[in-house]
Formats: sequence, structure tokens, C-alpha cells
Amino acid sequence: MAVLEITTDNFEQEVLNSDVPVLVDFWATWCGPCQMQGPVIEQAAEEFPGIKVGKLNVDEQGELAQKYGVMSIPTLIVFQEGQIAKKAVGFHSLEEIRKILA
Repeated sequence: MAVLEITTDNFEQEVLNSDVPVLVDFWATWCGPCQMQGPVIEQAAEEFPGIKVGKLNVDEQGELAQKYGVMSIPTLIVFQEGQIAKKAVGFHSLEEIRKILA
């Protein structure tokens, strides 16, 4: 499954109203660890077809980052039924993401 671009415009539909868990990568273009996280997020999207995966640029969607308490990036948040189920800050390997999604 392709990685979605999550914005204020589609957040409610794609994340909060999703009938499957959603992994959202909060990131920014200037963030080195975020650039390393990107390919891993792409791999996770391929490996977990039953989970929706998206990326949210904190510079462009600062209101959402603030709302969900994102203080450091990258931050990965798993939403289930519109609620935060898990939150992980910093770079995470595919193996670590597997554990987060388990």
C-alpha cells in the first residue's frame, strides 16, 4: 500500500475515521533522522497491507503536530478508532516498527 500524505484537509477522513489502524510519521524535510525514517516507513507500508501508513510534514501541518504533542521528530503515532494507541519518538528500524504495530 502506498504511503499517504496526511494534511489538515484529509486527517479526519484518513486517520480519525479509518476502519483500520493508521501509522502516521510526523517529519520535516530538514530533519536528518526523518530522512532516514522515510524509506523504513515505505517498507512498513509494503509489509503491512492491513494498516494505513501516512506521512505528516510538521512544517506544513503544525497545528496537527501541536495537537498531538509532537515535540521531537521523527515521531510515529499509531491511531486506532480515532485514538492514539502507541507513540514512538526518534528513528525506528523496520524491526522496531513491527513491534510497535504488533
